[in-house]
Amino acid sequence: MGELSGVLRDSDDILMFLDQTVDLVARHLKAQVCSIYLYDESTEALVLRASLGLKKEAVGRVRLAPGEGLVGKVFSGLEALCTGDGHKHPDFRYFSETGEERFFSFLAVPIHRGAVRIGVLVVQHEDTDRFDDMDVRALRATASQLASALENARLLLSLSGDSFGKGASPCSEKLPSLVRGKAASPGYAMGPALILGQTACDILREDTESGMPTGRTCFHQALERTAQELTDLQERFAERLPESAALIFTAHFMMLKDPSFRRRVEEKIAEGLSAMAAVRSVARHYIAVLGASPQAYVREKVSDIEDFSCRLLRNMKPGGEDEAPLGHGGGVVIAGELFPSDVLKLVSQDVAGIVLVSGGLTSHVSILCRSLQIPLVFVEDRGLLDLPEGTRVLVDGAVGNVYIRPEPGVVETFSRSRETWLSVEKGSGGLADATFTRDGVKIQLLANINLLSEMRLALRMKAEGIGLYRSEFPFLIRSAFPSEAEQHGIYRRLFEGMPDKPVTIRTLDVGGEKVMAHANSSAEVNPELGLRSIRFSLMHKDLFETQIRAILRAAHGAVSPRIMFPMISSLDEFREARAMVMACMDALRGEGLAFHTHPAIGMMVELPAVVEIIGDFAKEADFFSIGTNDLVQYMLAVDRSNPKVAHYYQPQHPSVLRSLARIAAAGRDADIDVSVCGEMGHDPAFIPFLLGIGIRSLSLDPQFMPAVQGQIQRLDLGWAKDHAENLLGMSSIRAVSQAMGLLIAEA
Repeated sequence: MGELSGVLRDSDDILMFLDQTVDLVARHLKAQVCSIYLYDESTEALVLRASLGLKKEAVGRVRLAPGEGLVGKVFSGLEALCTGDGHKHPDFRYFSETGEERFFSFLAVPIHRGAVRIGVLVVQHEDTDRFDDMDVRALRATASQLASALENARLLLSLSGDSFGKGASPCSEKLPSLVRGKAASPGYAMGPALILGQTACDILREDTESGMPTGRTCFHQALERTAQELTDLQERFAERLPESAALIFTAHFMMLKDPSFRRRVEEKIAEGLSAMAAVRSVARHYIAVLGASPQAYVREKVSDIEDFSCRLLRNMKPGGEDEAPLGHGGGVVIAGELFPSDVLKLVSQDVAGIVLVSGGLTSHVSILCRSLQIPLVFVEDRGLLDLPEGTRVLVDGAVGNVYIRPEPGVVETFSRSRETWLSVEKGSGGLADATFTRDGVKIQLLANINLLSEMRLALRMKAEGIGLYRSEFPFLIRSAFPSEAEQHGIYRRLFEGMPDKPVTIRTLDVGGEKVMAHANSSAEVNPELGLRSIRFSLMHKDLFETQIRAILRAAHGAVSPRIMFPMISSLDEFREARAMVMACMDALRGEGLAFHTHPAIGMMVELPAVVEIIGDFAKEADFFSIGTNDLVQYMLAVDRSNPKVAHYYQPQHPSVLRSLARIAAAGRDADIDVSVCGEMGHDPAFIPFLLGIGIRSLSLDPQFMPAVQGQIQRLDLGWAKDHAENLLGMSSIRAVSQAMGLLIAEA
């Protein structure tokens, strides 16, 4: 395998790589022939692309249909074929130009990546019965190692003008049929590709409209239809996402109300332009002015102007009001960058799924898509942005695959998977009202909530409260900071939704990759170590005060409200933030406004700096919530979204486990609640350890609750304690991984 990597690195070109590969494989398996067949999708044929032992003139000329001959049989069935005398096999197909009549032993294995077929790897020998089971395993391992490289080789050969792939459209062959990525939001979606940034409506670009109505009357009627359309959309969308209130189409409504916009259009009509031409002219002027702004948040308004103008123009066409406003419904959006506010616009257009190419914003876009049940996959291949619009795309949000022009078999498989997934999502799986270990110890399961719409699912899954409400979404999805009144309305619904249960609101956690489109802050060299979370709030105390006041007022009458500060690094920070809460209470009292006078005040534990003094924090904080994602990231200095170092992100690192145990012990000694709200809280491999070190509260996304409850009910706490103690005594990642079943022990 090491030599294969060297061949890939040192080859001067693709053909040399293929030739050196067959030479290497033949040498290691002591075969007299080694050949590589690659599948040409444009001609639906397997083409001999390289061979050692067969006649050179056969390369590029020998072609077989899937299922034809021994090679075609292996390709279609995705099964290895080993025979002592290939000539006697009923599926043998002879090609005189190969000179293979003197080779009898035949072994072939498919080259594939998941369901995507790439080709076939073949070895042959003059002797009969030359190959055994060990050779089959070795050749399979080699084919697996080569799959990615050969898939790319197949692509590049088609782009080079080689006869391989002749007749295929260059655009249609720029990408393999399967692009592997990272799953960010589960689910399955299939539909035509919609490339964000390339989907501006044609009606805005057109310059002729013969036979169309003209004049001011047409313009005013279109304004009325557009206003009603936006109102209906907003009402429907606000029901699905209450946090958005009436803000998703704010720019559109402002255009409707803008007298200068109306005046400009009417002036153009008076000058002799048709109503549609007048709207286009004014819209293009607005787009040019906004697009030239040095401020990024101003330039982002261009898409709003385009959207509004397209809606208005469609409503001028006879029958235009019956057309889909944006044409995104049922499609799969492919984008290079998305803000959470962009996701909301796409949801309003009923997109089926999203593929986000590298360079886009990640964390909160992922969370938002999960909350809205939109399948989302991140990929590194920017070539997807060049995919022709309308290309059929299938998104597998379960494992992170994107299929380009999926074959019928792939579509059928994922249709069944989607039905199964939806049936699981609909039910509560017979959840018990409370969760106990097998030996009767109570474990509290709380819900992580990102959007108010998830409250119904949390209640259906019998969550015992809200362990984490990520309050940044009302900030992230708006074009301006939400007011105290707007925040109050959102938080009030949270407390009313869980009237007799704890509700934990985490204060604003933005910065890093969680960018607010309206913040207009300068880019940071290292945003993960920059102005984020509690640092941002303490830097912008007016915003922090507004949020705290809204929480306190909304919590009036609530049984167990909890305020939690993120990314605390020192006692000084915690005390300063807590003092802000006390100051807000004094101000509200002075104003005569009702508020909750004694909320629990706690903190996220997610920075290594607090572990060494965690006992001191436990004396002052009312509760801890361990954010394992950031704790691991900062403790191991690894960005898991960076593919170059993602493998260093290892929650099972002994230092991480010992830190978690230390935090749990500090909470237990101080008699304060300690919960886990990161991904480790729903990971089956880590749950026994967490319970074993004394964690009795897990906060997780509601959809994970059935599986987590089931695992806990089967778990004996005595065993979990012994298991945790055993892991804490280990000093290497490998030893811990083997003990947790994350790594298969070597024979």
